[in-house]
Amino acid sequence: MPVRLTPVAGKRELKRFIYLPEQLHKDHPLWMPPLYMDEWDYFNPKKNRAYGYCDTTMMLAEKDGRLVGRVMGIINHRHNDHVKERTGRFALLESTDDQEVAHALLAHVEEWARAKGMTKVIGPFGFNDQDPEGFQIEGFEHHPTIVTYYNFPYLIRLLEAEGYGKEADYVVYKTPRPIDVPELIAKIAERAERRGFREVGLKSKGEIKKYIVPVLKLMNEAYKGIYGYSPLDDQEMHDLAKKYLIFLDVRFLKIVVKDGEVVAFMIAMPDLYQAFVKSKGRLLPFGWIHFLRVAKRRRFTQLDLMLAGIAEPYRGKGLDMLLGREMLKSSIAAGIEHFDSHHELETNLLVRAEMERQGGQVYKKYRIFQKTL
Repeated sequence: MPVRLTPVAGKRELKRFIYLPEQLHKDHPLWMPPLYMDEWDYFNPKKNRAYGYCDTTMMLAEKDGRLVGRVMGIINHRHNDHVKERTGRFALLESTDDQEVAHALLAHVEEWARAKGMTKVIGPFGFNDQDPEGFQIEGFEHHPTIVTYYNFPYLIRLLEAEGYGKEADYVVYKTPRPIDVPELIAKIAERAERRGFREVGLKSKGEIKKYIVPVLKLMNEAYKGIYGYSPLDDQEMHDLAKKYLIFLDVRFLKIVVKDGEVVAFMIAMPDLYQAFVKSKGRLLPFGWIHFLRVAKRRRFTQLDLMLAGIAEPYRGKGLDMLLGREMLKSSIAAGIEHFDSHHELETNLLVRAEMERQGGQVYKKYRIFQKTL
C-alpha cells in the first residue's frame, strides 16, 4: 500500500506524533526518551514563543494500517532575516527502514518550504540550537545525552538516497578528568582573580534566579554568529531556564563576575541517561523518583558540558581557566571520571585542540544534512 500522510491538526494526532518514537525505538539499544511533559509544552504555541516567528508543518505517515513515520517542517524567519538566508528545516524525523516512507515525509517538507520561497532545507534542526540538532553518524555504542538524537543508523542512508548531503558536522569528545587541577590552569585562574574577576560560588538553586537573564543575555552576545544560533528574547530566556532548572546541579553552574557584572559562565550537568530511561520520560506517577535520586546522589562518573561563554571584552584574560579550575574542583569532589564535551563544530579547531591537549578523544559524531531546492 502507498504511504498516507496525515497532518497534525488536533490533540489526537499530536499525541500520536509525540509518542511514535517510543514505539519505533522500543527495541533500540540505548535509546533515551524525552521528558514528555516538556514535549507537550514544546508543541503548544501558548507556551513556546518560537511559534510567533516560525512557520511550521507537521505530518504523520501511515502504511499498511500502521503508523510508520513523522516529520516537522520549520521556517525560522527571525534567523533567516538575521543571516540573509531562505532556509527551511526538517526536524523530529522518524521513519521505519523504508525509503518510500522517508521520501513521502521529506518531499512534503521540501514542497512546503519551496512554496514559501525557501531555496534550501537543512536538518534535523529545531526552532533553535537549544533543540536537538544533527543525526548521529558515529558512536552508536555510546548512550546519548540530554538534547541529542539517538537515531537509527539507517536514517542516514535514507536521507542520502533523497539527495541530502553534509551541511555541518559536530564532534563530541570524551575527556578524562585530571587527578588534580593542572598547575598552569591554577596559575592563570589566580592571575584573573587578582584582576578583580570572581566566581560567585552558588550554594543553592534559589541563588540561580537572579543570574538567569544576565547569563542568557551573555549567551546571546557570545554566540552571535555561531552556526544556527538564534538570539532569545527575555521570555524565551525564562522559558529555557524553567525547562532545565529541574536538572541543574548548582555545583556545576559556574558564573564569573566583575564589579557586579556577569562576564563569563559555564554550565554542565551530571549524566541523566539512567533517570530518563528508568522514568520512561514520565515524571508522574513515580518517574520523578529517578530524577530525585540523581539530585541526591553526590558522586557521578560522567559530566556533560553544555554551555559556556565569555563576554567579548574579557576574552583572553584567563576567564576560561578560572571557569575550568572551579569546574574541575567540583568534578574532583563529585568523583567525575570523564567529561562529555557535547556538540562542537568540527571546524572549531581552537576548542578541538584544547580538548585533545587535555587527552580528549572524539567518540561520537553528528551531522546536519542539506538539500538545495
